[in-house]
Amino acid sequence: MSHSMSSPRNIQLVFETYEKARLLFVQTMAELATRASNVKCLESAGVLDFLRPLLSDPCSTVRQCAVVAAARLAEHEEGIARQLLNSGMLTATLENLNKFNVYYKRSALYLMRAVAKHNEELASAIVRLGALEHIVSCLEDFDTQVKENAAWALGYIAKHSEHLAGLVVDAGTLPLLVLAFQEPEISLKQIAAGALVDLAQHKPEAVVDAGAICHLVRGLDNQDPKLKRSTLCALGAVAGARAELAEATVAGGALPPALLHAGHDSAPVRRAAACLLRDIVKHSVDLAQLVVNTGGCGPLVELLSEGAGGARVPACMALGYIAGQSDQLAMAVIEAKAVVVLVNILQNSDSEDAELCAAAWTLGHVAKHSPQHSLAVAVANALPRLLQLYTNPKSSSEVRARASCALKQSLQCCLHRPALEPLLHAAPACILKYVLAQYAKILPNDARARRLFVTTGALKRVQEIDTVPGTSLKEYINIINSCFPEEIVRYYSPGYSDSLLDRVEAYTPQIPELFTDRVPSDCKSELTIENEN
Repeated sequence: MSHSMSSPRNIQLVFETYEKARLLFVQTMAELATRASNVKCLESAGVLDFLRPLLSDPCSTVRQCAVVAAARLAEHEEGIARQLLNSGMLTATLENLNKFNVYYKRSALYLMRAVAKHNEELASAIVRLGALEHIVSCLEDFDTQVKENAAWALGYIAKHSEHLAGLVVDAGTLPLLVLAFQEPEISLKQIAAGALVDLAQHKPEAVVDAGAICHLVRGLDNQDPKLKRSTLCALGAVAGARAELAEATVAGGALPPALLHAGHDSAPVRRAAACLLRDIVKHSVDLAQLVVNTGGCGPLVELLSEGAGGARVPACMALGYIAGQSDQLAMAVIEAKAVVVLVNILQNSDSEDAELCAAAWTLGHVAKHSPQHSLAVAVANALPRLLQLYTNPKSSSEVRARASCALKQSLQCCLHRPALEPLLHAAPACILKYVLAQYAKILPNDARARRLFVTTGALKRVQEIDTVPGTSLKEYINIINSCFPEEIVRYYSPGYSDSLLDRVEAYTPQIPELFTDRVPSDCKSELTIENEN
């Protein structure tokens, strides 16, 4: 080796070249790992074995890029996340979390999130490593992005189960998340709200106890649509858990802004507002009445007319919960002209199964209270469409079940004869008995209905129904038949015309004496006069 090659400057250049090569390698790996299509190839090339020593590299930039590359790989592939955990790479990263600069912290927290997102098992493994204490401490960091990544990681851990959410709460995260939600940075607010949603799914009482409701409601004043959506989802997760928590949400002032945001320009915000209203009204008649009194039916009916955005289903369900609570509230839904819009959803060939199920379910709750309620559903021509959905072999099992339930609920109160008549000719036996049950209520007290029942062919149709003695269907038919003279019933019974023809063949004519060989006495005198002449 020449003297010039062994000079301090040249030796330093060798190390600098090596460092640049390491940096180029981890940067390239991080860039390649952004595409899911590259992950399998990188894994087969042994990328993790190359990245492992670089996680503790003397160069801070190399360390950070190595962690980012590992996080991106783990985010795409659960198997790689397991390898990171089993090989000790995650442990090493966690141990170095508070040793290096803020950029390393951001990347390390990203790695925790990428591993925890996959399932409860991996999230639990991270907790067993003692990660919660380190992550929670990062919520108090001065750097906004560190707090964002910490809140994000905590949300990904908590969302998997009630047990993990309880551990996250017990680590003292909620007060810090509420403080983070009050920070001026929009991105931090959004992520903190998302973490509160994940915690509220399993521990809504803890979220309320942390005083989050009033801050969440105030957060709706912010104009950012993503923040509004996350905030409404957090309030909905709390309100949907129990009636007491829904009351606490309403008491915190969530109802007026929820109704206001049901008409927001952003479709995700409208959907989140509809979900919040649904989660409030489902618990009790008092909460449903409060929403109606605040003018809630109108915005919900408007959401039903949306062509896209996903707000139809929660709006449908909110109206269904309102209608199901009492007959007065169901009448409020009818007066808001919801029934026609619900029937339009059923008749729209582009409606998704979830929308069809929700619309049918809501119509059933509207109609089930009284003949007046059922009349509103019947005159909107809902019953034939419900029957069509039920009998259509292309309908999913869920749609058929919802349509069947709505039909039965509607028919049990329906006394509107024009709506019953088409079903009499088209309904299968399981629905037909509900139709006949209503005719058995109508016909005994309505002479005009009995006449129309005969002239429209309904009585003839009833006689054609195959029944088994002792069933409810047979009982209803007997009641209907008893409303008519016996000869009318026999006339419309199957085979009656054949029996009449048999009687004609077997009948012995009763010829008058005029047409026999014996001449009647009055004809004898006439013949005598003619002969004398």
